[in-house]
Amino acid sequence: MNSADRFTRQADLVPFERLSSTRVTVIGAGAIGRQVALQLAAIGTPSIQLIDFDTVDATNVTTQGYRARDIGQDKVLAAAAAIRELDPTITVETITDRFRPRMEVAPVVFACVDSISARAAIWRALSNRCEFWTDGRMLGEVLRVLTAADEPGRRHYGTTLFPQSEAQAGNCTSRSTIYAATIAAGIVVHQFSRWLRRLPCDHDTTVNLLAGEWTIGPGCE
Repeated sequence: MNSADRFTRQADLVPFERLSSTRVTVIGAGAIGRQVALQLAAIGTPSIQLIDFDTVDATNVTTQGYRARDIGQDKVLAAAAAIRELDPTITVETITDRFRPRMEVAPVVFACVDSISARAAIWRALSNRCEFWTDGRMLGEVLRVLTAADEPGRRHYGTTLFPQSEAQAGNCTSRSTIYAATIAAGIVVHQFSRWLRRLPCDHDTTVNLLAGEWTIGPGCE
């Protein structure tokens, strides 16, 4: 593979010099997380850490893009294998476990877990340790992407971590499709590309696919 040719079409949108020195952590390798990891690999992210405790089941082939041969494998190992097929030069670290505060993570964090309580616990552990944080959420065909890459974004993000008892019924795994997950992941990676270009990030983006609505929430640039 000629790397120069590979990145030609994205050169004006994804600054390779900054990306080439960036390490990222993806927490959660499910519907959104797997798509985020593959898109990060495709744009040339050189070091990707994957954290997830779960294994692939048959429904994950339909909703998360895993392959039939992945069923029964740890999600992080199956996702890592797919990344290496895209680019064998990428360094992939896999952790088959739940996130734990003692874990060493990269400065760039993608939170792709499926409960408010998990997000809140991870944010408490990492909010002062990461430079860029983005959180992809999905319920059916309603997507939400929250990004904290500056102080206003961090303040706003904290307001979205309401108690689990107040969360909308369901989670990312209860009603999902591969197309919704892919769109959400694209928005997540787009915010990362904005940060790489030193552009303001949107703090809170909601997309209702069925209603055809795209909303940039309060506190955003």
